[in-house]
Amino acid sequence: MRIGSGLLHAVRKAEQQGISSEVIYNLVEQASEEGAMRALAQLGLSDENAGADISELRNLLDSWRDSKKTARQAVIRWVMRMFLSALLLGLAVKFKLVQLGQIFG
Repeated sequence: MRIGSGLLHAVRKAEQQGISSEVIYNLVEQASEEGAMRALAQLGLSDENAGADISELRNLLDSWRDSKKTARQAVIRWVMRMFLSALLLGLAVKFKLVQLGQIFG
């Protein structure tokens, strides 16, 4: 069963029983509003500070995402520097610019 198909079935049944579309629309609208208010109340977002709370949560989430991105970039830079350093050291040994015995000696 798809979401909303129960509502569609109920609306069709009400129309078959002679209830006007306007009454059905008003009932659905009122039920939707009451359901939304109940859901917000269960989440603790039914007071006048709810808008500010949501804005603050969004700011925190944006900050968290920025922090993750910055940390990821730092790790990638660190790994690339280590790789390039090892590559340069390998080339220096290969071309006998540096002898490993002298370094670790």
